[in-house]
Amino acid sequence: MGPDSLLRLDQVSRHFQSGREIVRVLDDVDLSLDAGQRLAIMGASGSGKSTLLHLAAGMDRPDSGRVALDGQDLGQLQEPQVTRFRARRIGLIFQDFNLVESLTVYDNVALVPWLIGRKVERAAIQGLADTLGILPLLDRFPTELSGGEKQRAAIARALIHKPALILADEPTGSLDPDSADAVLDLFDQSVRDLDCAVLMVTHNRDAADRMDRSLRLDRGRLDDSK
Repeated sequence: MGPDSLLRLDQVSRHFQSGREIVRVLDDVDLSLDAGQRLAIMGASGSGKSTLLHLAAGMDRPDSGRVALDGQDLGQLQEPQVTRFRARRIGLIFQDFNLVESLTVYDNVALVPWLIGRKVERAAIQGLADTLGILPLLDRFPTELSGGEKQRAAIARALIHKPALILADEPTGSLDPDSADAVLDLFDQSVRDLDCAVLMVTHNRDAADRMDRSLRLDRGRLDDSK
């Protein structure tokens, strides 16, 4: 693994208590991702894919090992430092969308730039919304959207501030095939235009095949995906 990788996980382990049993979700995981790369992580439900993403985003802390983004050890940051760092450098796409129901779609998309003090032109939000097929929905609230529409709004929010790293948890899971292809095309464009990286967890083999490489998470270990 190169020392200048955008994202590095070095011997990262994470376990959880389940009754009297300790479940090792991640077991000495090593992972590196460079700018301009797209990586898919596959695995069964409950295999720890979402835990890996949360650790990469600094939303969870490993029991051992080190997680670094842009050379910054996330374990050395305290809240709210890690929150600000994450907001500036990472675009997060959650499986459950995490839209703010009291805000319109437009305001949800504009939320991260507003939080980090970065101005985004209305035309940029409209252009991204048009690409994702949600331009007519910008004035609606999340409760008025279908699951697929919420997913596309969440993807727009993750990309609008041009992050260095996109972390996506089943980003095509709620989408029809055409919408899924549009999202993956947008990831490709972001990698080309911004030299960012994409780390995506998915059950979708076709989506994984669109990435540069794919790994399988099984019993806490990462292996080449077959």
